[in-house]
Amino acid sequence: MMLPVILGVFWLAGWLMLGRIKPCRAMAAVPTATLAQKLSIIIPSRNEEKNLPRLLASLQRQPVHAREIIVVNDASTDRTVAVAREFGATVRDAPPLPDGWRGKTWACQHGAAEAKGEWLLFLDADTWFEADGLPRVLAEFHDGGGALSVAPLHRVRALHEQFSAFFNLIMLTGTGAFTVLGDRLTPRGLLGQFLLIEAAAYARVGGHREVRGQILENFWLAEKLRAAGVPLRCCGGENVFSFRMYPSGWMEMTEGWVKGFAAGAGKTPLPLVLLVTAWLSGLIMAAACLLLVKNFALHVLIYALYAAQFGWLLRRVGTFHWLTALLYPLPLAFYFSTFTRSAWRATRKKSVTWKGRQIHAD
Repeated sequence: MMLPVILGVFWLAGWLMLGRIKPCRAMAAVPTATLAQKLSIIIPSRNEEKNLPRLLASLQRQPVHAREIIVVNDASTDRTVAVAREFGATVRDAPPLPDGWRGKTWACQHGAAEAKGEWLLFLDADTWFEADGLPRVLAEFHDGGGALSVAPLHRVRALHEQFSAFFNLIMLTGTGAFTVLGDRLTPRGLLGQFLLIEAAAYARVGGHREVRGQILENFWLAEKLRAAGVPLRCCGGENVFSFRMYPSGWMEMTEGWVKGFAAGAGKTPLPLVLLVTAWLSGLIMAAACLLLVKNFALHVLIYALYAAQFGWLLRRVGTFHWLTALLYPLPLAFYFSTFTRSAWRATRKKSVTWKGRQIHAD
């Protein structure tokens, strides 16, 4: 009877590590149109002609508009520049990539140097705002200042994207912002798709220059900001802010997760690592127990509890199909195989090809 007890404890670990995803506040009685004039939006872009129209169109549909939108062209070879100009964005070409910099950190630093706003909003090109999303995050930021990161809701459309399920959950867990303790814990990391920060705070810590060689620059930048006493906050993006990761197929998705996920695990606090390890162990054991003939009904119940928990958590982070939760051993196997590959490349200092560049592991 010890096995069900152990599995029950491991099941609880899932609630502890990701039990409270705080939403961005609803529309508040603050002058968001005035706040928006403080805002410079910076979008680092390398070959993003397919993604930029969706993001820029969503910004045009917002009830408030930023002071400026800067698309930083990182040596694109497609129509990125033309698309950005068609939507009225200011385009700045990043100078040739210096040694020791990543493409994204270089583009972000260059964009920040060009920006005129008191607040800087760094956005990945594969994201977009939902209706009234921008005024909601401005209201959220106005309340506390510092640095705010929003976890975008993953809009899942293709079959292969269902296999990102565990990566999505563990990526959010790694920030330490969504545990059952909520705001009582300062986040240990920030999410790279969305960073809204006071320009003065950004300059005080040296901006992206201080994390120029990191793939997961958001985790390293959070460390600098926390050390400088800058308040850090995270909230969920449901009905506010969305993204679609790696829509082009298995190869793009696999290489995308391989290039930096193990490095992110290395920045995750030990208590969270232990919770994730316990939860993943419980998921493996619950699936393995289905092979046992003895107490089969009990083991089916345990498996169902883990699948239901997984499904509930997935609904908080994306539009995943319910079959993904029911058949969770499949995306779990993909997670372990990809994470192992990421860790191997990191320890061997191997590289992956990403958007035409060789990306070396952190």
